[in-house]
Amino acid sequence: AEDVPKIKATLLLHYAGLDTRINAGIDAFKKELDAAEVEYTIHVYEGANHAFNNDTSAARYDKNAADLAWGRTIAFLKEKLA
Repeated sequence: AEDVPKIKATLLLHYAGLDTRINAGIDAFKKELDAAEVEYTIHVYEGANHAFNNDTSAARYDKNAADLAWGRTIAFLKEKLA
């Protein structure tokens, strides 16, 4: 949390909806980001497990969520790096 004010880049954050351990910290993280005036976008992929973009793990991989996250990432990079 003490490093959040050091963030100077816009963030794109992808969260798996079923990842309760990680997601438990989203609200506190958002408060820290807001307080530091960090620009960010958060996407939560409902029904997806932690590591949903890992196509080497059949148990966790969620193609629909992974494709959506990838598309959003490419669009984000095109916008921010243009």
